[in-house]
Amino acid sequence: MAEARPPRPKVGLVLPGGGARAAYQAGVLQAISELLPPDAASPFPIVSGVSAGAINATLIAAHALHFRRGAQELAGVWEHIRSDLVFRTDAGTMFKNVMSWLMALLHAGFARRNVIALLDNTPLRKLLERHIIFARLQEAIDAGALDALSLTCSGYTSARAVCFYKGKPGLKAWHRTRRIGQPAELRLDHVMASVALPVIFPAVRLGREYYGDGSLRQTAPLSPAVHLGADRILVIGVRNEQANKLPEPGEEVPYPSPGQVAGYLMDMVFSDNLYADLERLQRINNTVRELVAASGPSPSLKVIDTLVIVPSEDMREIAQRHVQEFPRSVRMLLRILGGARKSGSQLASYLLFEGGFCRELLELGRKDALAQADKLLAFLGAARAPTGKEPALS
Repeated sequence: MAEARPPRPKVGLVLPGGGARAAYQAGVLQAISELLPPDAASPFPIVSGVSAGAINATLIAAHALHFRRGAQELAGVWEHIRSDLVFRTDAGTMFKNVMSWLMALLHAGFARRNVIALLDNTPLRKLLERHIIFARLQEAIDAGALDALSLTCSGYTSARAVCFYKGKPGLKAWHRTRRIGQPAELRLDHVMASVALPVIFPAVRLGREYYGDGSLRQTAPLSPAVHLGADRILVIGVRNEQANKLPEPGEEVPYPSPGQVAGYLMDMVFSDNLYADLERLQRINNTVRELVAASGPSPSLKVIDTLVIVPSEDMREIAQRHVQEFPRSVRMLLRILGGARKSGSQLASYLLFEGGFCRELLELGRKDALAQADKLLAFLGAARAPTGKEPALS
C-alpha cells in the first residue's frame, strides 16, 4: 500500500508596498511560474497585498486558476509601464497641482476646496481596469484555487489599518489595536485606496470614510495572511538589506534635501514594519517550539515558517542609471525637491514608473528567484515542471 503523502502546506504570499520597486515582485513571481507546470494553479491560496503590492496581489489572485498566465500578464504590465500610465505628467497638470500645494501651505484657506493630491493617478485606474477582472476572484474561490485575497488600506477618520478581504466561507473577521480585518466585495476602489500615498495620490472613499496607502498603519504586515489560515508565508520585499555606507572621517556631508527626506520616509513606511513583524514572528515561533517540546503538540499552536526574497542589488543604484527616463515635467519636480541627485535616488526609485528601470527590476527578481529555485520549490511543497530544463538566466 502506497504511503499517503502529507497535505501540501497552505502558503500565503505577502507583497508589501514599494511604488515602482514592485516590478521586482513581478519578476520573482514570473520565475516561480516558470518552475511550475505551465497549467498549474497558483501555489498561493492566500494572497495579501498593500500599496503597489496590492496591484500585484490582485492580478495574481485573479489568475489563481492559471498561475503562469497571471504571472506573465503581470510582468507584461510592468515591462511596458510608463509614468503617464500611472499619473498625468503633462506640464499643465503638474504645474497646477504643485502651485495649489504651495499656495495651500503659504496661505491656509486659499482654495475653496481642499487640495487633493500632488499627482493625478486617473491613468492608473484606467490601466488596472484593462487588466484586473474581479469576477475571476470568485471563480478561483469556487474552484478551490484561492482561499482569500486581502488588501490593506489606512482609514483617515478611524486612524486604523483595515484589511479588506474576499475569501471562501468560514473565514472570520478580526479586531486588533488600530487594525481590523473585514470581509468585502473587493473592487478597483480598494486597490486605488491601498496605493493612495498621502500627498502624492488622492485618497479614496470606501463606505463612511476616506482611505489612503495601507502601509501607513499596517504595523503587522504578516497578520492578514496568518488570520486567513497560512501555514507558511513567502514575502517578496523590495529593499536590499545591506547597511548603508557611512561617510569617511572628514568627508563633507550635505544637509538632507526634501527629496532625500521623502525617500527616507517612504523607505520606512514600506519596509520597516515588515521586518519588525518578521522578527516578532520568529520570536513567537521559538516560543511555540519550546512549548511543544515541553508539553507535546497542541491544535492551537503552530509554527509559521517564512521565506523572504529581497533584491540582491541596491535599487537606488539601479534608479540612478535610469533617472533620465522620467518625463521632463517629473524631472523638474524632482530637481526642485533634490530627488534628481544621487542623495535623492531613494525617492526616484519609488517613483520611476518607466520601462527601462522596471524591466531591469523584473529581470533582477527573476534572477534572484531562480538562484534559489530548489529552496523555493521545497518551501511551496511543489514539484518542478517536468521539462528537464532549468529556466534560463538572461
